[in-house]
Amino acid sequence: MKGEFTQKGREAMDRFKMESASEVGVSLKQGYNGDLTAREAGSIGGQMVKKMIDSYKLQ
Repeated sequence: MKGEFTQKGREAMDRFKMESASEVGVSLKQGYNGDLTAREAGSIGGQMVKKMIDSYKLQ
């Protein structure tokens, strides 16, 4: 049962990451993305955090 929830959570985070990347104009591919610059990776993470904070404020 635990593995099922872990897999669902991982899939949700992957969708969230892809959505955030497209919003900041960074193209991600499935799997390894080691060719990203630190700036690109940081902008994706920053967008994810911003959306999480905004979502929390709306609750």
